[in-house]
Amino acid sequence: MKKFALVAALLFGVAISAFAQEGYQFTDKKVIGKTVPITNQYRSGTCWCFSTLSFLEEDIIAFGGEEMTLSQMWVVRHAYFDKAIKYVRLHGNLNFAVGGAAHDVTEMIAKYGIVPLEAYPGYNYGTTMPEFGEIDAVLKAYVEAIIKNENGKLTTAWINGLNAILDAYFGVRPEKFTYKGKEYTPKSFAESLPVKMEDYIEFSSFTHHPFYSTFALEVPDNWMWGEMYNLPLAEMTQIVYATLEAGHPVAWGTDVSEKGFNGGKAIGVVPESVEKNLIGSDAEKWGKLSDAEKRAKINNLEGPMKEMTITQEMRQEAFDNYQSTDDHGMVIVGTAEDQAGNPFFKVQNSWGESGPYKGFYYFSRPFFEYKTMDIMVHKSMVPKEIMKKIGLK
Repeated sequence: MKKFALVAALLFGVAISAFAQEGYQFTDKKVIGKTVPITNQYRSGTCWCFSTLSFLEEDIIAFGGEEMTLSQMWVVRHAYFDKAIKYVRLHGNLNFAVGGAAHDVTEMIAKYGIVPLEAYPGYNYGTTMPEFGEIDAVLKAYVEAIIKNENGKLTTAWINGLNAILDAYFGVRPEKFTYKGKEYTPKSFAESLPVKMEDYIEFSSFTHHPFYSTFALEVPDNWMWGEMYNLPLAEMTQIVYATLEAGHPVAWGTDVSEKGFNGGKAIGVVPESVEKNLIGSDAEKWGKLSDAEKRAKINNLEGPMKEMTITQEMRQEAFDNYQSTDDHGMVIVGTAEDQAGNPFFKVQNSWGESGPYKGFYYFSRPFFEYKTMDIMVHKSMVPKEIMKKIGLK
């Protein structure tokens, strides 16, 4: 009976019935040549930084450079400084929190340079991993105090005070450092890399702005008001496949608050209604379950299932209704398939070497199509016909 049920499910385009219990099995297809070690953002909301730096480190390798680990806290420290300045200028009418976007990283490197991790670990507060509960609260309280002061104007000391707080928690920034026997400044080290920050480009796909134009994605963490190119969904997806095929990674901003995401199993899918995929005794068993039991069966992701067909309209509705938010940043490093031949992306996370794949996750193509907020790639990876449509060479 079990064998029959599995065959029936496959015939219906489903690789599992709710009772088959076989689990997902993934086969990697096209994976970039070299991934850097999995990082751990730990108790901080800095996924945008950890993921984008891993993305850049892997792109450096793909462009012929050497493997290295760049300082996450160097970027976070400078982003917090710039964010504080803007927050005060806007009288507090800005999201002042630890969240950010991929372009925060490229902009901070372009402005302040970059250093290797050993030159600036950034944990100057008694831990060896990022724990931001105190840092976030102290910085928010400080900028609020600056705005609400009763002097009628700002003092000449407030920026020095801001830097003093940042130096206390992250460490004093080195003006020069030695790396592999050679002396650098943060700027000269950035210039020595085989990639340039101005060559990175972001894309999104929403209908409330014209396609092939730029817009600032309206999410709280886009405090910088960074702009990206708006493309039809099919073309945004095409860029990802073209980039991976060329052996390069993709920085990915997405939403992992979906019920089809299971962090413990390291899988993200967008399940279609289960009822229409079951027949015979399996359908009968399913019908006897309570709603809570049905949800548990779906959320447990016990094996491949038929997923929703994602449209441009579905993406827009989810964004307009706050169902898709700027939730998490990761790195797409390859393509894969489950045992039923359904397409997935292999994704590198920054939650440590956890889960069955030691820090890597698998997200279905429908999940990508539905829940992608934005992607970043090196502009040389973008197909020429798309570059022409957005007016770039």
